Amino acid sequence: MKNVNDITEIFGTLYYPKSALVFYESKGTNTDMYVEHFDMDRNGNPINAHPLTVKEANILAKSLQTDEEKSRAFLKPKGILPTNILHINPSEKGTVLWYTKAQQKQLYFVKGLGIPNGKCQVPPLAWFANKNSLSIFALATDRRPTEKTPLHYAPFFNVYDNGNVCMGTVNIDIQNSASVEEFIQAWESYFFNSYFSHLLGNYNPIKGNCVNLWKEQISTDKAFPKEVLKPNNKTLKNLL
Repeated sequence: MKNVNDITEIFGTLYYPKSALVFYESKGTNTDMYVEHFDMDRNGNPINAHPLTVKEANILAKSLQTDEEKSRAFLKPKGILPTNILHINPSEKGTVLWYTKAQQKQLYFVKGLGIPNGKCQVPPLAWFANKNSLSIFALATDRRPTEKTPLHYAPFFNVYDNGNVCMGTVNIDIQNSASVEEFIQAWESYFFNSYFSHLLGNYNPIKGNCVNLWKEQISTDKAFPKEVLKPNNKTLKNLL
């Protein structure tokens, strides 16, 4: 017989049962509630049944309160609200609308496009995201946008004509306790650190050839040619 190897170390963090609560309720019109607390032995069997003590109840209440506080902290700013944030909806799912000015970014492309990876200038952008999805649009100027600001198609691969971004195999992990600063930083990192691979749908996001555009821009300090941006007949208000 072959030796049995212990492979539990590769499973990651393991959790073991420590205690259990059983709620009892009396029958009849005037019901009464009783809570019993059990410890667990090393095999996970309930032992040492006893009424829930005040100390144990306080520990449970503190744990539940901590989870509630984390939920309320979602999208809470760390300090003064950053000026590039345009709108926050701090609901359970949460959405944020923000913009970035023209800037130099590191871009990555799959080999099949024939575009080398490198740094280049990208246009001003409007971002709209919740915990699970991202939409992105281009802006014509660096000025802080308003509800009436026209939007343009984002001049990137992996973006649908409605602005939704296909993140491919990127593992999106936005924490419930993330501040608004952490939220937008995470989404910008997910977007720019993923590999651009292909155009989506039957549309071209720019006036011209998208592959040639980025071939000419990559590894240069040339300003992004805003004349290639295509308007999509939407304004910022359509995102709210």
